[in-house]
Amino acid sequence: MKNILNFLCVFISIFVFSQTKSVKKLPVKKGKKTVVNKPSAGIKKNPDLVIINPDLPVLIPKKENGNFGYVNQKGKFIIQPEYHIAVFFYEDCNLLNSPNEKARKFGSKEYATVEKDMISYRVDKTGKRVYQFKESDLGKCKFEEYKQQLYQAYVLNGFYGIIEKAKFVNAADYRDYQIYPQYQYLYIMEGDDVAHPMIVASHNDKFGVIDVNNKVIVPFEYSNIKRNFSWKLGKMFEVTKDGANYYYIDAGNKTY
Repeated sequence: MKNILNFLCVFISIFVFSQTKSVKKLPVKKGKKTVVNKPSAGIKKNPDLVIINPDLPVLIPKKENGNFGYVNQKGKFIIQPEYHIAVFFYEDCNLLNSPNEKARKFGSKEYATVEKDMISYRVDKTGKRVYQFKESDLGKCKFEEYKQQLYQAYVLNGFYGIIEKAKFVNAADYRDYQIYPQYQYLYIMEGDDVAHPMIVASHNDKFGVIDVNNKVIVPFEYSNIKRNFSWKLGKMFEVTKDGANYYYIDAGNKTY
């Protein structure tokens, strides 16, 4: 009996050893690993949409030969000039609140409104017309709460200055003025930062841009600067030197 038990123990040991040996991992051959790049999620970035100044739009409206298109921050046309009207890429609140659910996505800031042959479209950043405006698709805008302006223009003896409304008391005291009246004209541009607005000013029959500390931002070399939403929408100014041909500049007076 004892001999039988010894035999079984030896047999089991050999069996276990053989199984362990059979599943032993083979040595891995040395060599370069092949890296498999997984496809990235989302839309591929357009290399033409370069960002030199992060404060500016990646695409800027530009007029050439009487029509508007869009250039990148290097001045290269990405969307060819074929439109009578072209505005910044920005939200369209009428489409965002459209009764047509499928049209709402075209109201986002990823699209811009253009017009050709009296027909208005929304285009994407490749220039593709992705939506044609329909009256029935336009919803009611939900306006944001109005930001009360801190400053306003003030006229004294025919000259324009700037006052801070909450602090202005005595027009005869020069210390009550933020900018003492000295300009032919002043206009505070619409913007999100009411404490640091950009101000279109006229001096010696030329237009430029100043801030509330009377620092010159854009030199007085233009025959006109439009008082529109270009600063609010694109941190840019629409200017002209000849009174006819308008173009955009940034706060560094760079032309686009």
